Amino acid sequence: MSQQAFTGTGVAIITPFREDGSIDFKSLEKLLEHVTGNGVDYIVALGTTGENVTLSKDEKKAVVNFVIDVVNKRLPVVVGVGGNNTQDVISSVKSWDFDGISGILSVTPYYNKPSQRGLFIHFKAIAEVSPVPVIIYNVPGRTGSDISAETTIKLAREVKGIVAVKEASGNMSQIMNIIKNKPKNFEVLSGDDMLTLPMIALGGTGVISVIANAYPGEFSDMVRFALADELGKACELHYKMLDMIWAIFAEGSPSGIKAALEILGISGNHLRLPLLPVSDELYKKIASLAKKLQ
Repeated sequence: MSQQAFTGTGVAIITPFREDGSIDFKSLEKLLEHVTGNGVDYIVALGTTGENVTLSKDEKKAVVNFVIDVVNKRLPVVVGVGGNNTQDVISSVKSWDFDGISGILSVTPYYNKPSQRGLFIHFKAIAEVSPVPVIIYNVPGRTGSDISAETTIKLAREVKGIVAVKEASGNMSQIMNIIKNKPKNFEVLSGDDMLTLPMIALGGTGVISVIANAYPGEFSDMVRFALADELGKACELHYKMLDMIWAIFAEGSPSGIKAALEILGISGNHLRLPLLPVSDELYKKIASLAKKLQ
């Protein structure tokens, strides 16, 4: 796969559940048709938004196989394969059937707080066994571990197969350092819907989005306008969606986006513990914002 395959809008899909906690494949199919037919460039399954840490190994494989079947090669499919046990991640990568999978998204090890050298060796080891390109995922607000700009650039330059970073540090100085010093074909993707437009304006190449579950057309249009340097049109869509983006993250993700998807009639508002649905007050706010966006 080309290293440019992850430009544009990737959508980190939720995993819909029924009220009893089982996976709702009917709603998952409805969601996949919703996003696939509305302008996104690729699908990311089993990310944080997909509540992957609450899924069993069998459930993870069932979700990915279902996604591949429904998407049916219309878009690339990326799969989240990460963790804080390097050998376990390597074993997971080796166990996957990568037919229909275009890349993996691998999150920074959480809780352990490895050194920058440890992070480099961790991702290098994963890339060496992965038969598909690797996107590293930096989200220190969730993991407690931040991949420095220097480490990201070193991985980009020295490790074959690492083709992009999903940057969700929120640190624009760090992000600009990566964009300025990265190799030409290495992609810097926003991991924060709110910062996607400024990141692209500074040289980023796309996003792996949460809001695109609900509003794939509007958000992917915004990204396309930004990539085409049509910033006026991009800004208009950015500000149109700004309040909704804030609302879906106000009490954590994917709680907010699951509320929005229920309001839009796409899937139910069910999560697995320890996550809970948003408060009644926030649900009403999301519903009001959704009405304005119709």
